Amino acid sequence: MGGEAPEPGRLTRALSFLDGSGVPEEALHLVLAYVDDPRDREAASLACRRWHRIDALTRKHVTVPFCYAVSPARLLARFPRLESLAVKGKPRAAMFGLIPDDWGAYARPWVAELAAPLECLKALHLRRMVVTDADLDALVRARGHMLQELKLDKCSGFSTDALRLVARSCSRSLRTLFLEDCTITDNGTEWLHDLAANNPVLVTLNFYLTYLRVVPADLELLARNCKSLISLKISDCDLSDLIGFFQIATSLEEFAGAEISEQGELTKYADVKLPSKLCSFGLTFMGTNEMHIIFPFSAVLKKLDLQYTFLTTEDHCQLIAKCPNLLVLAVRNVIGDRGLVIVADTCKKLQRLRIERGDDDPGMQEEEGGVSQVGLTAVAVGCRELESIAAYVSDITNGALESIGTFCKNLYDFRIVLLDKQERITDLPLDNGVRALLRGCTKLRRFALYLRPGGLSDVGLSYIGEHSGTIQYMLLGNLGETDGGLISFAAGCRNLRKLELRSCCFSERALALSMLQMPSLRYVWVQGYRASQTGRDLMLMARPFWNIEFTPPSTENAGRLVEEDGQPCIDRHAQVLAYCSLTGKRSDYPQYVVPLHPA
Repeated sequence: MGGEAPEPGRLTRALSFLDGSGVPEEALHLVLAYVDDPRDREAASLACRRWHRIDALTRKHVTVPFCYAVSPARLLARFPRLESLAVKGKPRAAMFGLIPDDWGAYARPWVAELAAPLECLKALHLRRMVVTDADLDALVRARGHMLQELKLDKCSGFSTDALRLVARSCSRSLRTLFLEDCTITDNGTEWLHDLAANNPVLVTLNFYLTYLRVVPADLELLARNCKSLISLKISDCDLSDLIGFFQIATSLEEFAGAEISEQGELTKYADVKLPSKLCSFGLTFMGTNEMHIIFPFSAVLKKLDLQYTFLTTEDHCQLIAKCPNLLVLAVRNVIGDRGLVIVADTCKKLQRLRIERGDDDPGMQEEEGGVSQVGLTAVAVGCRELESIAAYVSDITNGALESIGTFCKNLYDFRIVLLDKQERITDLPLDNGVRALLRGCTKLRRFALYLRPGGLSDVGLSYIGEHSGTIQYMLLGNLGETDGGLISFAAGCRNLRKLELRSCCFSERALALSMLQMPSLRYVWVQGYRASQTGRDLMLMARPFWNIEFTPPSTENAGRLVEEDGQPCIDRHAQVLAYCSLTGKRSDYPQYVVPLHPA
C-alpha cells in the first residue's frame, strides 16, 4: 500500500483541488467566507492566483498593525470589498508619554483615500492616531449612511463638533461609538444630545476617561430612544444623577465611569437601583463608606474595574469575597497579597487579571508590601482558567513563575513589571522561573517582562528565545548582561513579529545583528541602549522593505528624568523604530526623527 502509486484519476482530482481549477467559483467563495483567522486567510491566498483573487474579494476585515507598513492605495487594490478596517498608529510607548505628540500617525490619508472607494465599509477602528474634525467630516460624508462602528481608541486632534456631525449623519446605522481615553476638545454637550435623539440602534457608547461633560437628561433620552443599549462607559458624573437613566436602561449589561462622592449625605444614593442585567461595572471614584452600594448585585458581576477607586486592601477583600462569578478583574496594587488570596479562593472562573500600579496617586498607596510572589502564586493555583495576567509587582521569585507555568495552561497573555521600590528582591535572577513559565504556558501569544538590572542573566534571555514558541509580541526591559545574551535570544525567536526593548545594556551593533536573526520580525521599537549619536551601526540590519528610523538622544536632557511638569523626559534616551513597509520612507516624520533607511 505505502509504495503504490495513486491512480491517475485520483491524482488528477487531487491536483485540480489544490490549484482550485476543479472547485466551482461559488463554492470557493462560500468556503472562504467561513475562514476568519487572518493567518489562515494569508495561507489560503498563497495557494494559487485564483485563491489569492477570491481571498481579495471575500475578505471582510483587515487590521493594519502599523499605519506606515502599507499605503491606503495598496490596501484598497488588494481588498476592495472590506467591511471592517482597523489601523494602529503610534508605538505603544505613546501611552506612557514616551512619544511626542507631533510624531506622526495621521489619519488623514487613510480617511481621504479609503472612505469613498471602500463602498462596503461599515466599521472603522483607529488606535493611537491623530484624527481631525476634517477627517471625521470626510468619513461621515462618504460612509455616514451605512457606518455601524466608529472606534477611536486613544486618539487625539478632534473636538465635540465632529462628534455632533457623526451623531447627525449616522442616525440610522451607528451601533458602536467608542472614544475611550481620547484627547477631545470639549465645545459643548450638544453632541451627546444629538446622539441620543437621532440614533435609535446604538448598542455601545464609550467616552470613558475623556473628561467630556455629561448631562444626565441626555443619558435618559439615550436610554429611552435606544432600547438596545447594552454598554455605556462615560466620563465623570455623580452616580446619584443617573437614577433616572438606570430606571429606563433595562437592557444595560455594562456600565463604567460615574463616581460616588464623599461630599454630602450618602442617603442620596439610597434610590440608586442598577439594571437587573448589569454584569460589568466600574467607577471612577468610590471610597470605603460607599462600597456597600455594589453589594446587592456583586454576586452576578462578571467584570469589575476598581482601578480608579480609593479602596483599601481590606475593602478589596470584603468586596471581592462577594463576587464569585468574576471573569475579568482590574485593580491597583493596593489590593496586596491578602486581596489576591481572596481572589484565588473566590473567583475560580477568573480569566483576566490586571493589576496596575497605584503608588503614584495620593491615597492609593499599597499596603502590606503590595503584590509579590505570595499573591501571584495563590492566584496561579486558585484561578486555573486564567488567560491573561498583567501586573506590577514589588517582589517576584522563580517559584511564583514556575507555579504560573504549572497551573495556568490557558494563558495567552503574560506581562509583569517589577517595581524598583524595594532595595532587595528575594530571588534574582529569574532565569529558571521564566524557563518554567514558558515551557508550561504553551499558548502564549503576548509576553512582557520588565525587571531591573540583574533580574535576568544572558542565560535567562536565551531561555526566552528558545521557548518563545508561538509568542508573536514581546516587551523586554532591563534584561540580559551582554550582547551575547541578545544574540542568543534572537536565534531562538522564529515566530516573533513585534519586539519592544527598553533600558537595555546592548550595543547598537548587537541590536542590528540580532534583528537579522528573527525571520518573522515585522516591527521593533527600542529605547535606552548603548547608542551612537548618528545610529550608524543600525544600518547593519538594512534590507529591502525595511524602514529604520533613529531618534538621537538629547544632549541637553541627558541627566533629566522628568520634565518640569512632571512628565517623562521623552528625548533623554535614543530611540529606534524599524519596521517592514511596502511604502518606502514616510513623508511626515518630524525634524527630530532621522530616517536611516531607505535614505
